[in-house]
Amino acid sequence: MRVIVENDLAKIGQLAGEQIVDALLETASPVLGLATGSSPLPIYAYLRGLHKEGKLDLSDVRAFALDEYIGIAADHPERYRNVLCAEMVWDDATGLKEENLTTPDALADDPQAACEEYEAAIVASGGVDVQILGIGTDGHIAFNEPGGSLRSFTHIDNLTEQTISDNARFFDGDLSKVPTQCITQGLDTIMRAKKLVMVVNGANKAEAVYQTVCGPVSAMWPSTVLQFHRDITIYCDEAAASKLPESMYTRNK
Repeated sequence: MRVIVENDLAKIGQLAGEQIVDALLETASPVLGLATGSSPLPIYAYLRGLHKEGKLDLSDVRAFALDEYIGIAADHPERYRNVLCAEMVWDDATGLKEENLTTPDALADDPQAACEEYEAAIVASGGVDVQILGIGTDGHIAFNEPGGSLRSFTHIDNLTEQTISDNARFFDGDLSKVPTQCITQGLDTIMRAKKLVMVVNGANKAEAVYQTVCGPVSAMWPSTVLQFHRDITIYCDEAAASKLPESMYTRNK
């Protein structure tokens, strides 16, 4: 596990983006794992910039989302498929084709069957080469909430009050508008990705970062399972790294 501290969010996006692009170039049929939320936005901005300059084309890349809300309209701007399309697909943002972006079918009549189909699709693709991650204040990654299984695959989950409160900012601050269920990749699904790249910023994430890097592995802090991954880099600002011993991270220079 490598932790890189850099306070400039645009620079974080560049550093993480460069690592992601290098990983994609290493395989003939690259598969990229996409996250939503505010944390990965600097990465997506960097990738869009590269594409605009003619230095990047993701037209041959397949992409899978980490999760999707259940009970949200197909045209809702906060539906994760729409968020990812806006960041990476529409208006030729990065060259990624919409037909190559796969997201959980949270509108399916049988969500459980949709979970199984999604897991199978990831396996059939050959697996994710590089997975982008954020982290919740309670240590959730994707929507794997505290107290769940550390060996889970794609599944239906209920959002905790903390996650609903944290995500209300995307819904005009109205808790009643935030969906309460989701389909999410499981921790085992995420751990099968060849490379993980996490972006974190803000003092409110400091405890989650500390537990992820230094804490005991526990279902109460789902992100701690990442300690067992063979190739993970965490990019964060000083506020998010503030509880870590200095020996546990490297400052970007």
